[in-house]
Amino acid sequence: MARVAVVTGGTRGIGRAICEMLRDEGMTVVANYGGNDDAAKKFSDETGIATYKWDVGDHQACLDGCKTIEDEVGPIDIVVNNAGITRDGVLHKMSFDDWNEVMRINLGGCFNMAKACFPGMRERKWGRIVNIGSINGQAGQYGQVNYAAAKSGIHGFTKALAQEGARSGITVNAIAPGYIDTDMVAAVPEPVLEKIVAKIPVGRLGQANEIARGVLFLCREEAGFVTGSTLSINGGQHMY
Repeated sequence: MARVAVVTGGTRGIGRAICEMLRDEGMTVVANYGGNDDAAKKFSDETGIATYKWDVGDHQACLDGCKTIEDEVGPIDIVVNNAGITRDGVLHKMSFDDWNEVMRINLGGCFNMAKACFPGMRERKWGRIVNIGSINGQAGQYGQVNYAAAKSGIHGFTKALAQEGARSGITVNAIAPGYIDTDMVAAVPEPVLEKIVAKIPVGRLGQANEIARGVLFLCREEAGFVTGSTLSINGGQHMY
């Protein structure tokens, strides 16, 4: 029976690439999304992947959404916590709401989805959780204290939860993408983007499929000895 995978923020960008790659591997994939109904319908029409709408920052909505998926699709074996937002600004101009919303969705969403799916994985003695962090959670970034803190928190969350799941056949890993050619990065002004690319040793932005391939590896049966790890996919921009 095919493994059931849920990808949050799965209808565009990196999330979409992950959904399509897991689908092509033979998994039953469900994409969560938080906002654009028309875009979600277009995604489903183009990919054949079902979509379910809820706010990953809402704890009860995650519990209810995952329960609906389990009832309608099957037990959730794989969770990819990809959903995230930015509310950039230097600290002295950043509102509490800008701080709180990024923490609520980017980091809180990981906790909420794990709470919804971890118990079932423990019962079945198998699970894969992949959390999408960021190079900016590793190295920091000017004007992103909220985003960098949330993404850095994801890396710590990953290591701690990996220890809890290891005896139950559940692996928990993170991927820290560098700058990827997505809509989010396309919104960066061209002069700024040129300076970013100049700092990437391989001399280009990454592609969403390059992140998806990392996720696919971590979700496979053969990756059972890999847990608590952060895989950096950033073209050499940050090494440690």
